[in-house]
Amino acid sequence: MMNTTTFPLITALPNQRVQNPSTTALLPTADAWAGGCFVLLLALGLLSNGSAWLHDQFAPITSDWPSFMVGEPMQQLAHALAKAELPVTAARIERGLSWQVSRDLGPRVREGERDWLFLTDELTSHANAALSAANRSQQVIELRQRLAADGIKLLVVVVPDKSRIAAEHLGPLQRPAAFAERVKQWTGPLAQAGVEVLDLSAALATLQRQGEPAFLRTDSHWTEAGAETAAALVAQRIRALVALGFVPPSAFRVRLKDRVTAVRPGDLVKLAGLDGLPSGWQPRPELAQQSRFEMVRNAAVASAGKSGHTGHAGDAELFGDAELPSIALVGTSFSRNSNFVPFLEQKLHRQVGNFALDGGDFDGAARAYLRSPAFKQTPPKLLVWEIPERVLAVDIKG
Repeated sequence: MMNTTTFPLITALPNQRVQNPSTTALLPTADAWAGGCFVLLLALGLLSNGSAWLHDQFAPITSDWPSFMVGEPMQQLAHALAKAELPVTAARIERGLSWQVSRDLGPRVREGERDWLFLTDELTSHANAALSAANRSQQVIELRQRLAADGIKLLVVVVPDKSRIAAEHLGPLQRPAAFAERVKQWTGPLAQAGVEVLDLSAALATLQRQGEPAFLRTDSHWTEAGAETAAALVAQRIRALVALGFVPPSAFRVRLKDRVTAVRPGDLVKLAGLDGLPSGWQPRPELAQQSRFEMVRNAAVASAGKSGHTGHAGDAELFGDAELPSIALVGTSFSRNSNFVPFLEQKLHRQVGNFALDGGDFDGAARAYLRSPAFKQTPPKLLVWEIPERVLAVDIKG
């Protein structure tokens, strides 16, 4: 009869220590750790969303049937949940770590020379650039014709890219060679069609070459020096446009009150998601000149108005009631930054109605203004349209 030996299912290899089964059972496995972390994450998420709900941070969710059928309520809920405390904090931590470890600034911002920041939009080529630029040119030409029929003059002002003017600070970044003639290629057809158009590139480039930065280091906008240079050029063109050696005074005038140098938070730091970090972890803070202006009544014009004589009949006909701005400005955040409008008013000795919009892109402010009661009830004699270079060739949606 054959001798049989029973072998255990688990055998110890030579020199291998066998753990006590009772001890092994007490040690958490990798699956247990993962499960515990998952449960903790769910709990934190529940607390975060509950807190947001209790503090009324969620906008009302659309509840009608047509919206439900296309999934709109779920999209609104997902958007609201993304703004709760936990995901916002997690995103801030991730951005901070990415910046500290690899100097990554996210998809919208790029770093040139140390702490010189640029918008990715200024360095991005677009598939339908030529067609989009041509369509926008046609929009401007058609608006000029529409305004001319109502006796309103139009002046288009193109603000060059920061990456064009401050190209010496691009460092490792590459600006596409095709962008070199982009402004000239866009403004040329406008001038041929009779549109008054002003390219600020040469003036701002000259300022930059003279050692005076025309653009802020951590911001997408111009410095006060750049804004004042632009305002002087725009004022000069306005005078030429209305065929006057000077622009007549308004009932109010802008006066410089004082100037200080202070830390200016850069919008590109915020766009990169780094503004919530301790100041020592952010890109190097930027000191910038900040002027303060005040509006004062022009006594000479007021007294002339009471006597019924302005001294310039042609001026009165062109600019109308001195109490109302006869020059309207539409555009983007460039017209709302670094005191561009106060500088322009100071050089024109006139008020300027500022209807620019932050994030106005190409024509957002123009469309809003032309539909507004301000335009319909008190149309201007001159409309100044400020347009950033970077939006000229962006693909048109829809």
